[in-house]
Amino acid sequence: MKKVNSRTILTAKEIDSAIKHLSDEIVQVNQDLKDVVIIGIVTRGVCLGERLIKEINKVKGTSLQIGSLDITFYRDDIHSIATQPIAKETQIPFDLTDKIVILVDDVLYTGRSARAAMAAIMDFARPKCIQLAVLIDRGHRELPIQADYVGKKIESEYSDQVQVKLKETDKNDKVVILNIDKK
Repeated sequence: MKKVNSRTILTAKEIDSAIKHLSDEIVQVNQDLKDVVIIGIVTRGVCLGERLIKEINKVKGTSLQIGSLDITFYRDDIHSIATQPIAKETQIPFDLTDKIVILVDDVLYTGRSARAAMAAIMDFARPKCIQLAVLIDRGHRELPIQADYVGKKIESEYSDQVQVKLKETDKNDKVVILNIDKK
């Protein structure tokens, strides 16, 4: 019998605080925002990217642009996720050439999603640089990838599941970690 232990690691208020922290760091590192664009990895990375842009635009009076990136066909495990994977739409309505691309995702785990996203971006253009912003860094890298901006770093077991819930997709904001005890 499997026993699932659930623990909340971020509340709605803490997610808001993490977004503010991430936006502050992005502004500090990229003081001239004219060449900065934000691209969210579908689905929750887009929601987080929109929140980051709203916060940065509010503080800096800018009008940063956002794009969305579906990485389905860039994944190295595509054959194990579905026999006929369903891709969502990628929307990047601006040129990435010589731009500072801030790639946004909800959880950084093995690094494979970030690698897939970078490969996809490079198929569009050659940006000046790519920076990675994540809400949660849970460790357990399989590739040498690290985030430039982290909302919260947590310790987890490799077998744990981290679930990010956002009001745009899940009707409420929270991050939980599920530990599945297989006893």
